[in-house]
Amino acid sequence: MMDQFNETVNFLKAEGIDAPAIGIVLGTGLGGLVSEIDIIKEIDYDKIPHFPVSTVESHHGKLIYGTIANKKVLVMQGRFHYYEGYNMQEITFPIRVMKLLGVQNLLISNAAGAVNLAFQKSSLMLITDHINLYPANPLIGKNLDNFGPRFPDMSEPYSNVLNDKLRAIAKEKDIQLHEGVYVPVTGPNLETRAEYRMIRMLGGDAVGMSTVPEVIVANHMSLPCCAISVLTDECDPDNLKPVGLDEILAAAAIAEPQLTAMYTALIGQL
Repeated sequence: MMDQFNETVNFLKAEGIDAPAIGIVLGTGLGGLVSEIDIIKEIDYDKIPHFPVSTVESHHGKLIYGTIANKKVLVMQGRFHYYEGYNMQEITFPIRVMKLLGVQNLLISNAAGAVNLAFQKSSLMLITDHINLYPANPLIGKNLDNFGPRFPDMSEPYSNVLNDKLRAIAKEKDIQLHEGVYVPVTGPNLETRAEYRMIRMLGGDAVGMSTVPEVIVANHMSLPCCAISVLTDECDPDNLKPVGLDEILAAAAIAEPQLTAMYTALIGQL
């Protein structure tokens, strides 16, 4: 594995990617932050050694290097999911590469369903914790000792320092920022009424199909991270209505400018 990581890192360095300070993962329908980047280099995933290729139509599948607020950023415009058939090590491969390239903070976004019925569609939720319902874990197998310990601590999976900065930014910009627990499931189907009830009983506030593998790996490498969910539908099991991808993308588009403003401001403070 280290040979693969090193080959990818050397390729990206040869392409001019030099010591990015901040890594960003953009979720479904959340590519608007790219407009804030002074782009230096764009590389399609299929050109990068050992990178998976994004198969979801709303994910562009590009690695973008540039600056935001005079800070060097490395942005994944499109991520990888378990439901695409990738294993957890493949899903998190880019996060390991980011760390080796010098990334010091990781900012993650996703689209998620609001299980907490006090949360509205097209609002934002700061993830403060998660309950992992995936059947696999990116740390299963031989430990990569160069990155971190066999049994990494998860008492603070989402950086309190970064979260406090985001709370202050939301207050300053008068952006409604819910806080809650994120629950990932495999997908790709949406959940049943009974599953939404189960997630609420477990203590979940939002449900999605991503993010947690990246967060686990970031914590394994002592890479501070934060994550914001754009809530794209309201998952009321007693009043559940069918929802399609077009509706999810439309709801994400409404909240995306607020997410972009939040993360642009955060980058300026890092």
